[in-house]
Amino acid sequence: MNVAPNSYSVTRKRLMAAVASIAVAGAIGVGVLTSGTGPVLADAVRVEAPQVPGFADVVERVSPAVVSVKVKAKISPAADDGSDQFDDPNGMNNLPDNPQLRRFFKEFRGFGDQGGQNEDGHRRFGRRDHNNGQPRPVAQGSGFFISDDGYLVTNNHVVEEGSAFTVVMNDGKELDAKLIGTDPRTDLAVLKVDGVGKFTYVDFADDSKVRVGDWVVAVGNPFGLGGTVTAGIVSARGRDIGAGPYDDFLQIDASVNRGNSGGPTFNLNGQVVGINTAIFSPSGGSVGIAFDIPASTAKQVVQDLMKSGSVQRGWLGVEIQPVTADIADSLGLKSDKGALVSSAQDNGPGKKAGISAGDVITQVDGKDVASPKELARLIGAYSPGKSVDVTVWRDGKSQTVKVDLGTLPTSDKQASADQPQQPAAPAKPDTLADLGLTVTKSENGKGLVVTDVDPDSEAADRGIQPGDIITTVNSTEVNGTEDVAKAMTEAVKSGRKAVLMQITRDDNNRFVALPVAKG
Repeated sequence: MNVAPNSYSVTRKRLMAAVASIAVAGAIGVGVLTSGTGPVLADAVRVEAPQVPGFADVVERVSPAVVSVKVKAKISPAADDGSDQFDDPNGMNNLPDNPQLRRFFKEFRGFGDQGGQNEDGHRRFGRRDHNNGQPRPVAQGSGFFISDDGYLVTNNHVVEEGSAFTVVMNDGKELDAKLIGTDPRTDLAVLKVDGVGKFTYVDFADDSKVRVGDWVVAVGNPFGLGGTVTAGIVSARGRDIGAGPYDDFLQIDASVNRGNSGGPTFNLNGQVVGINTAIFSPSGGSVGIAFDIPASTAKQVVQDLMKSGSVQRGWLGVEIQPVTADIADSLGLKSDKGALVSSAQDNGPGKKAGISAGDVITQVDGKDVASPKELARLIGAYSPGKSVDVTVWRDGKSQTVKVDLGTLPTSDKQASADQPQQPAAPAKPDTLADLGLTVTKSENGKGLVVTDVDPDSEAADRGIQPGDIITTVNSTEVNGTEDVAKAMTEAVKSGRKAVLMQITRDDNNRFVALPVAKG
């Protein structure tokens, strides 16, 4: 019988077809049924590539040391003047009846239940309203612990209007803090939390080793959101943004926003390289340009605040100005480095040591002085009473004087004369035609009063104005136009292209370099 062979052939053909189907299904990634199981899917795509190291390990270790700083201030009750400004808490009653304008004003000023931004860039938690003088929430910033017994650092501008302070820990716990001290000149402040055990804290780094391009991580409380981490690199060093006499900021591109003020910026070792203090932003938000107080500055200031609640800085007692190329040429200096003394205060240690107007300070204890800012930082780093060697350029040569530094007064500027000079111009003026000036002798016979300035002259370009008093030329007292002419002649003989005039205006001194007469 032929039944068995035919059945075998049919069965074999069916088995081969099934195998082929499985092969095709596997090739195109379609699941197939197997006895007693569900569909079998192909593996998901995986890429084996080198993994870039992240910041999670650093953040995990340092985050417990970073806090939010809530600030409250006592607000006096509103005066009863017959009108209630708080009937219009948003200040919108005087706006035109334009919905788009009103919406813009509301969003820009930050009014409404969401809270807003006050002038120093910190989140405003409440609106001013009728109260009995009790503390009201006004701002929030960031800070970080620097010791296990509760000392923490933030910005002065975060706490300067506060009367009560609360720190919010990484786990949400709120603790009261007291203000230990502030230093407005560097925008630093120290708070203290007491009686709750030991705190996780962080150390300051040696920022002299920080290089442009190094990775950094900023941790803080932007917009009052709570602990937030951003990362970037060091963009620049030694930035001067005009914030104060000791500007020497690190610039970073990590995202820093309102509320980050006072928060730390870490290196990858978890050390603080800087403290967030300012941003450059046309919009109010981060554009990748933020400025940090360097760790070296912060460390010294913080130590002083913890010790005595204030910072005592050395004081030289001189007013200074930059050395321009023209001024350097007029004095025979090889470069425009240093700080030109425009006046030495009568009660200052500098004048007692022999420093006088017209001197250019080039070194302090052997350290080069590149600019007035550099001099301020060098002197401010010394303690009052410290004896330092100050090198000055005077009469065409370097001299060194020893100065016992005083204590920087509360006011950065002290009057150098008891009686302001208000000389009346005599009737007969003289001219310094080559300089574009018309002058007359001062009432007390010392110096020449400028009565007119040629608008097309070098003198006008350099800011000399009628009423200015020319007191010296190249460190020689001026009592008449002949003194100016003599100084210009001597400058030409010495091969110099300019003379240095000391100008007094409103009891303030400055120096101006003017080109010598041509021909």
